[in-house]
Amino acid sequence: MSLKAKLQRLKGHLTREVKQAAEAVPQEWQQEPGSANRTGLPVESTVESTTVERMSDGSIPFLPEWTALAARPYIYHDRYVMVREVRYPLSQRHGRYRFAQLYEVIEDWERASADHPLSAANLAADALLFFDTETTGLNGGVGNTVFLLGYSRVEGDEVIVRQHFLAAPDAEVALYQSFLDSVREFSHLVTFNGKAFDWPQVKTRHTLIRDEVPQLPAFGHLDLLHGARRLWKHHLPSCRLSLIEQQKLGVWREEDVPGYMAPLAYFDYLNERDPRLIQGVLKHNERDVLSLITLYIHLSKLLLAHESSAVSPEELFETARWYEALGQWERAIQRYRAVAESCTGSGTQVGVNALIALGHLYKKQKKWQQAISIWEQCMATCSYLPEEVYLEAAKICEHQLKDYEKALHYAKQALSLRKKKSSLLRHKFSAELAAYQKRIERLEQKLFRLV
Repeated sequence: MSLKAKLQRLKGHLTREVKQAAEAVPQEWQQEPGSANRTGLPVESTVESTTVERMSDGSIPFLPEWTALAARPYIYHDRYVMVREVRYPLSQRHGRYRFAQLYEVIEDWERASADHPLSAANLAADALLFFDTETTGLNGGVGNTVFLLGYSRVEGDEVIVRQHFLAAPDAEVALYQSFLDSVREFSHLVTFNGKAFDWPQVKTRHTLIRDEVPQLPAFGHLDLLHGARRLWKHHLPSCRLSLIEQQKLGVWREEDVPGYMAPLAYFDYLNERDPRLIQGVLKHNERDVLSLITLYIHLSKLLLAHESSAVSPEELFETARWYEALGQWERAIQRYRAVAESCTGSGTQVGVNALIALGHLYKKQKKWQQAISIWEQCMATCSYLPEEVYLEAAKICEHQLKDYEKALHYAKQALSLRKKKSSLLRHKFSAELAAYQKRIERLEQKLFRLV
């Protein structure tokens, strides 16, 4: 049976009524609303004047197994979810970086004063919530249930990983209450595709119970998938987090449960209620939210450096393009120059591309002579350049520098390259050919008048 068919067959488990257990909650967790248990996690809480009900005649199945996983129950309105918490020292290394380096890159953003979508300037490290979810399906929609809300955060000299797990389908109110109780003080989410998937899914499910729980916070959002695609989409087979971990972060997972298997593991758990069936998913999510910290450190270092030997020419070129797209031309110029200088004499394509892009930036700044000089440098050293370079050079020489002889030469070069592109559709080729011919005829007439 295919994975899709299994998911469809097992989805029925989500709509079943969950049976209440038969024994009382252990005495040590019978606390007053709003009090904390031995791990510091709230056991019960209230929403405005709502009264919290006790699980008077139920128990937590497999409680010793949950305790072994560092999880404790959060009870709300006679329903419970499990909240797991693990801690790491800031000195802990996860791949190439120590968690403490998060503070360093935030200071670097402060000093750089760069207006960038991933900038943490004016943000405290403990205001960032590195967030990820696990869901019952790989697509969005109301029928897709979020069964795990996981995040890592910095607190003092530790990194805390906390996971809110939906122990039964009818406990979503308790799930979101427990989560929202824990995240009120944070200002920004840091995710990997969270803007498109994770947070919209949370919003969708929250909408169904919004009258019973607090509002979702208006988080700022740093989505690291966008940065990963900007830098590596042309250089990696894909931008999956697991591949980026191996290729860029030095993180290698052993015995990892792949994300697409998480729904099946959850449905198995709903049948048996044994947390050992979901242990691999919990560990997978824990690694995800820890890797978000490491990935944010890495991306920040790449974006803020422009002369570091740790940054490859290809990465530096992509960061320059990103800054150019943001209108930060001076930062882009610095990086294009650094790429060109690092590739001097090697004739690598990335070095040529950097010079071409640098010429275009000078053209945008109306530095006509500098643009022509850069492109002429490329023409002298490169066996092939895109026709657009010759065409743009012809335009500058004709309209700005009034050097019609050079303009004619570059226009002919562009036409010659265009003719070699025989793969174009015939009607498109004919239209562009006519445009080039018109430019050449106009330049020839201008030169004739000067004689």
